[in-house]
Amino acid sequence: MGSFTTHHLRAHDRTRSPVQRFGALRTCITEFAPYGFRATYHHLCRSAGIPPEPEMDSEAVVRAVEELNAAREVWLVQFREWQVRRRAQKAAGMRIPTPPEPRRQLWYPDPEFHPAEPLTAVMPRILRAPSGSLTECPVCGAGYGTKSWHDGFTAHLLCAGCGASLAGRPTKPAPGVEAARAERWKLVWKRQV
Repeated sequence: MGSFTTHHLRAHDRTRSPVQRFGALRTCITEFAPYGFRATYHHLCRSAGIPPEPEMDSEAVVRAVEELNAAREVWLVQFREWQVRRRAQKAAGMRIPTPPEPRRQLWYPDPEFHPAEPLTAVMPRILRAPSGSLTECPVCGAGYGTKSWHDGFTAHLLCAGCGASLAGRPTKPAPGVEAARAERWKLVWKRQV
């Protein structure tokens, strides 16, 4: 598998078929997914207007990959600054990085419940999120409350404003819930919702 940059270029390559360009976008999402793969995929498909058949609007893939790349650039600026500080810390014998590596993502377990804003607007808030468990949502702040959501294996406590997972606890598999979530994901994957 190539790097994000390689697949970013492939998504722009008009000599490739729209399906191949869409495949390059999906690979970019595996490399950088601010909401987790599924929620980032859903967000980009919705924000760029990618139709069920990529041939219907081949430029939608370019819009999606550019939005993802812009968010990645926001993260890379902070990550590169952190790398410089970390090298100095290692040279000084510090084994634990202070501060920790900048967050690349928050977990959005429900692929259809995530911020509607562009990724570049949300990425700085993700970067400011503290590491570890969250007591309040760093994306939309306090005041929206929480809601529960179950994926069939984990009971999640989500921010009611944007869907970020604030906490989760493993549960026994729930076959009915798991099957319903899997069916819904198939519709998201095919860009039918």
